[in-house]
Amino acid sequence: MSIEKFVEDQIKKAMADGEFDNLSGKGKPLDLDAYFQTPEHLRICYSILKNSSFVPEEIQMLKEIEALREQLASCSDEALKHQLSKTIREKVLSFNLTMERQKRNK
Repeated sequence: MSIEKFVEDQIKKAMADGEFDNLSGKGKPLDLDAYFQTPEHLRICYSILKNSSFVPEEIQMLKEIEALREQLASCSDEALKHQLSKTIREKVLSFNLTMERQKRNK
């Protein structure tokens, strides 16, 4: 049995078992603009990282800062607001230092 035939059989089996029924983006067109705008030699690397749910450190830091800002915006406790503001400042400083370190390493 060829590898192509094996893969095709596995896909048909998965379809019959309904394994593709609840995929995110089902029924929506694929947006491949970002994929084709990425340099060809980096595409596979980025695809592997994305498929394994890898998030670069700086992106994770930005997500944490944004979550803290949202928490601060909805907070009514003054002591907690003060603590959240302090934590945000510390994380922003850490983010800026990380970005500066990356610039110097290039």
